Amino acid sequence: MQNIALVHDYLTQYGGAERVLSELCLLFPNAPIYTLLYDEKMTGRAFADRAIYTSSLQKVPRSPFFHRFLALWMPLAIEQFDLSAYDIVVSSSASFGKGILTREYTHHICYCHTPMRSAWMDYKDVIGSSLYPQWLSTFFPLLLPYMRLWDRSSAQRIDTMLCNSYFIQQKIERYYHRNATVVYPPVSTGRFSIGEAKDYFLLVGRMLPYKRFDIAVEACTALKLPLVVVGNGPEYPRLKKMAGDTITFLGRVSDDVLRVMYSQARAFLVPQEEDFGISPIESLASGRPVIAYRAGGALEYVKEGENGLLFGQQNAMSLQEALIRFDRMVFDPETVRKTALRFDRSVFHSEIVRVVRSAALEQKRSVIQR
Repeated sequence: MQNIALVHDYLTQYGGAERVLSELCLLFPNAPIYTLLYDEKMTGRAFADRAIYTSSLQKVPRSPFFHRFLALWMPLAIEQFDLSAYDIVVSSSASFGKGILTREYTHHICYCHTPMRSAWMDYKDVIGSSLYPQWLSTFFPLLLPYMRLWDRSSAQRIDTMLCNSYFIQQKIERYYHRNATVVYPPVSTGRFSIGEAKDYFLLVGRMLPYKRFDIAVEACTALKLPLVVVGNGPEYPRLKKMAGDTITFLGRVSDDVLRVMYSQARAFLVPQEEDFGISPIESLASGRPVIAYRAGGALEYVKEGENGLLFGQQNAMSLQEALIRFDRMVFDPETVRKTALRFDRSVFHSEIVRVVRSAALEQKRSVIQR
């Protein structure tokens, strides 16, 4: 295999994008990781055994905790990495990682989780009222032209563009005017199994404004339905304040505990517009249906009546109606589980290896022609 390096935006949490990076680490065990910021504890020591190179922003005191305040300096910082020693660079990016500079005959493969949300989404949906102080949020729109210009231009540096869903493929074409190949993210379906359902719905993820956890909390509070929320984030105080007696917040839990929770939930809730969504697939692999907002990546795996149902408006009332409908429906756990198998990590592995081998051949031809 060629001399390979991995790049990731920043390692300050362990979510879906970091799970993808973990799989890339398994595929390329000797590849170092280049990232803007890194905190071993905040990533659950998932990358403790890797060679990790951070940017100059790492020197800023407590920078992993306040990384969102450093966004203006991240384009410059990511471009400072020296990747001249590598034949192939694989970036895992939802923001700045794809903006690395490589030499002429280095092949850059980008696995794009999404175009930069803060540049292209309505900034109010991204930052809400919990990520930044009000005085700073006032200035945020002034940065958008610069961020959009940099984000679009940096996407042109990529040699091979991959993405996690057809939904994101369309966004890449719209914002970057680039073609991207869909490679669904990896899910270890064999680690999940069907259990005996208990009386609760499940919500898992980072508590960020655009995730719209408030919709699920409001809907389940109104219907007095048990809802278990796993995860943490800046939205927690607001969610806790609006939650009724049937809402339970667990914070972060271990993977073993989460697997049990998937297998015993009545259903998994997806109130946000997902880029793709690894957690919903893990629920399906556990034989538990998904109730999702009718938009984004969920349209690529939720099949009405077979493994879940969709609600049409992104508000609590629409979700309440879906929950009432769900109560009258019956789902076969084995059938639900089968719908998740096409997203198994083995499919991701084979596709990534194929792309990297193709890039290696192209890179060799380029060197020979020189």
